[in-house]
Amino acid sequence: MKNAAEQQRRVIRSARAADRAMTVALCAAGITALGLLIALTAHILYQGFSGFYPDLLSAGSNGILDQLFNTIYLVFLSLLVSVPIGIGAGIYLAEYAKPGRMLSLIRISIESLSSLPSIVVGLFGYLVFILMTGMKWNLMAGALSVSILSLPLITTETENALRGLPPGYKEGSLALGATHWTTIVRVMVPAAFPQILTGIIMAAGRGFGEAAALLYTAGQSTRINWSQWNLASPACPLNPFRPGETLALHIWVMRTEGSLNPNATEIAAFSSAVLVLLALVFSLVTRSIASSYARRRNGE
Repeated sequence: MKNAAEQQRRVIRSARAADRAMTVALCAAGITALGLLIALTAHILYQGFSGFYPDLLSAGSNGILDQLFNTIYLVFLSLLVSVPIGIGAGIYLAEYAKPGRMLSLIRISIESLSSLPSIVVGLFGYLVFILMTGMKWNLMAGALSVSILSLPLITTETENALRGLPPGYKEGSLALGATHWTTIVRVMVPAAFPQILTGIIMAAGRGFGEAAALLYTAGQSTRINWSQWNLASPACPLNPFRPGETLALHIWVMRTEGSLNPNATEIAAFSSAVLVLLALVFSLVTRSIASSYARRRNGE
């Protein structure tokens, strides 16, 4: 009995020691990742704003106002396409798809799509959205290309969010006489909305930082007339079929082909800082909206 009790105590001590060691290791890994992120962000912001001068916020050749607008507008256009399709595909996979070859094929396609290099998607977008349509470089072609990259993120997060809901959500709604579709739209999707929003945030982040796919579709030039609001005009800010250089592309151009501009280094650094802040602000705002939505649903 004593030997058995002593052996049990040794097992307990060993388990506790392993638990403490893993807790320390995982905490160290998390702190290291957070520290690297903070250090990288601080470095980018410092480099970007240390050489700031007012013209950087202008719409001229030494400013980034046009590129900033193009970035936000292109992400908006891409989300208009990818969010409905991605959420719809996630709902289908979670609620309607039956196990079989078709489901396996869809999952393999989603996994393959998520692993595609963005340069390949850019070449596909150039072939389909530019050459086959007979159009020139334009923001819509870039947005459609970014949507291809965003679809797997939104689809996967939507499916996981719906599958992760407690069964009582669905069963309770069906028990009250609601149809399957009504249950999905009125109960399940709203309950899973915070996690679905995570996929949308990741998709937007992909759009903010994308450059390779836009190189062949959106173009490296932009000409915006802020006093022209006729959508048919190629200089109208809201015309989705005009060329539009984004911040990520602008950074690449300034660091590779910006030798003719004496302020290329400062422009590239400031563009990087603004791009980081843009992604951060978007994430914080959407998270705040999701939290407010969740509080209202819970009656808080």
